[in-house]
Amino acid sequence: MYVIKKDGTREQFDVQKIIRAVNKSAARAMYTFSEEETKELCRYATERAEGLKKDGITIAEMHNIVESALEKVNPDVAKSYRDYRNYKVDFIHMMDDVYTKSQSIRYIGDKSNANTDSALVATKRSLIFNELNKNLYQKFFMTRDERQACKDGYIYIHDQSARLDTMNCCLFDAGAVLKGGFEMGNVWYNEPKSLDTAFDVLGDIVLSTAAQQYGGFTVPEVDKILGPYAEKSYVKHKEEFLKYVDPSWTGGEEKAEEYAMNKLRREFDQGWQGIEYKLNTVGSSRGDYPFVTVTMGLGTKRFEKMCNISLLEVHKGGQGKPGNKKPVLFPKIVFLFDENLHGPGKICEDVFEAGIDCSSKTMYPDWLSLTGKGYICDMYKKYGRVISPMGCRAFLSPWYERGGMEPADEDDKPVFVGRFNIGAVSLHLPMILAKARQDSVDFYEVLDYYLEMIRKIHIRTYDYLGNMHASTNPLAYCEGGFYGGHLQPGERIKKLLKPMTASFGITALNELQELYNGKSIAEDGQFALEVLQYINKKVNEFKKEDGWLYAIYGTPAESLCGLQVEQFRKLYGIVENVSDRPYVSNSFHCHVTENLTPIEKQDLEGRFWELCNGGKIQYVRYPIDYNKEAIRKLVLRAMELGYYEGVNLSLAYCDDCGHQELDMDVCPVCGSKNLTKIDRMNGYLSYSRVHGDTRLNAAKMAEIAERVSM
Repeated sequence: MYVIKKDGTREQFDVQKIIRAVNKSAARAMYTFSEEETKELCRYATERAEGLKKDGITIAEMHNIVESALEKVNPDVAKSYRDYRNYKVDFIHMMDDVYTKSQSIRYIGDKSNANTDSALVATKRSLIFNELNKNLYQKFFMTRDERQACKDGYIYIHDQSARLDTMNCCLFDAGAVLKGGFEMGNVWYNEPKSLDTAFDVLGDIVLSTAAQQYGGFTVPEVDKILGPYAEKSYVKHKEEFLKYVDPSWTGGEEKAEEYAMNKLRREFDQGWQGIEYKLNTVGSSRGDYPFVTVTMGLGTKRFEKMCNISLLEVHKGGQGKPGNKKPVLFPKIVFLFDENLHGPGKICEDVFEAGIDCSSKTMYPDWLSLTGKGYICDMYKKYGRVISPMGCRAFLSPWYERGGMEPADEDDKPVFVGRFNIGAVSLHLPMILAKARQDSVDFYEVLDYYLEMIRKIHIRTYDYLGNMHASTNPLAYCEGGFYGGHLQPGERIKKLLKPMTASFGITALNELQELYNGKSIAEDGQFALEVLQYINKKVNEFKKEDGWLYAIYGTPAESLCGLQVEQFRKLYGIVENVSDRPYVSNSFHCHVTENLTPIEKQDLEGRFWELCNGGKIQYVRYPIDYNKEAIRKLVLRAMELGYYEGVNLSLAYCDDCGHQELDMDVCPVCGSKNLTKIDRMNGYLSYSRVHGDTRLNAAKMAEIAERVSM
């Protein structure tokens, strides 16, 4: 018995091909056939084919037989099989949608991501490709129920345009890549022999590798990476000076020391200036300015301290024409605070003071406590290991060198550097409560349904990404940038994925509480707290059952903050303090319109802090006009509480005369409206205004306009 293919060729009937096809359809419908069901499918399909009593069966006839077999065994899988068969018709509609969106991108622009300048040709191309990729993801990876849940707004799958190509946020081990040299783009890079070369090579590594992923790219503890190269430059400069000094001169050694230190500091200053220029002017191959973070502050050696002070002073000074300088957005700087190093009279007190001075002028650095309370501090105090944030707020769950999720023994240590996240899917909590009430179903029953849905998406994502080859990101997977990343280019990356996290995000916790009893989380918050505790309990159960590192993530909704309001209104209308504004609250934060002091906001959000260990940041608005002493006190308080704290001012710069002050809309010096304004997007800074325009969406701009406590 033969099957006649569409091109007229004949192929012997093979029931195994039917099994493979129906299993793919079953996977799309989130179903697994039992052995008995598989046998029944094979028996039915074979009997029907033989019953035709034809030497050659057409493909169309074969499809009908398989559909009939599936209808007998599982109608949902039959529909999945049928839907896939009809993909050509669907493709016409899909491509029409992509074309419409592409025209909008070409002629209007796009403001879904503040890191992209959609006026640029390369960015437009990338955005159009992303729209196509997003549609392909929805069509061929998501199940019907998942698509419906996303369309309605109960869940949100982040970065659909990229999540099947690569991974999300990471802590990139740049030091491991640099050490001993590496290969990039089929060219061998020798390990740098000086600081200026190390800066150049580090910039190349960041631009190349950050383009191979989506989300935040962090270089952790950059001071300790650059310290050894500074030592090499110092020795070189000193030897260079002494080479031309008459040995009989007195004070030659001291002058050589002074010369070497001055040259080295200039190398640091120029190196950081070069990094700032690269990251803020050179778009990556994915079409945006790569979201790069560096963490610093723990280095106690003299060149490590010099590295940190140089970075802070270069950032504080800004870039631009003389008299018209302003701070850049990247890299985001995170100060790793250890009270035993940065406290009064301690070895790095001067680095801390440079950080406070920089924050008071530019908002950065953000501050991560390592010696306060909670999970991040406990890991540092017990093991001496730092959990740097990946991008703006994502944090890694512990993974132990020998024991995996749990330490093998008392000597086992967690590893964080070199690890990454495979993607986030967020729950829209007030939507879930509204659905439960409308359907007269227990809220937690509905919540469980969507938690299970996210769980299945993550499991499929791990499985899918595991089939990627190491050559898709060679610096990460082959040259040591990721934990265990010494694979051959042709090897699959599945063996590297166990230590990597997947995020269950939450948005609109404040609106959940408002919908529950008409009170904000500042006024009450008990139900919101119980829900977040429940989510933690369920996700911890999933971790143990599945063997994957799931994490709870306080989602930094950007364009999503407006989309979710639209979705809620469509199904449940306008509800006061829930969907009556153009945006919803991010993460577990108090509503931006609450009239709270910085201390009140720190304390109110502290209830939720240890329940979002996969991603969190705390920030307050500092209405204090560059008051350095007030910033110092509030930062130190946050460090005692164990927070990751962001200073939030609202920086404004006149592009005509160079005048700067907080939150101006018209320059009081020259009357110009040609301003650049920098506001905190969520966990990072962005341009809320540049040359009269903005890179932010309308919903986020509405939120910024109403900020009182954030």
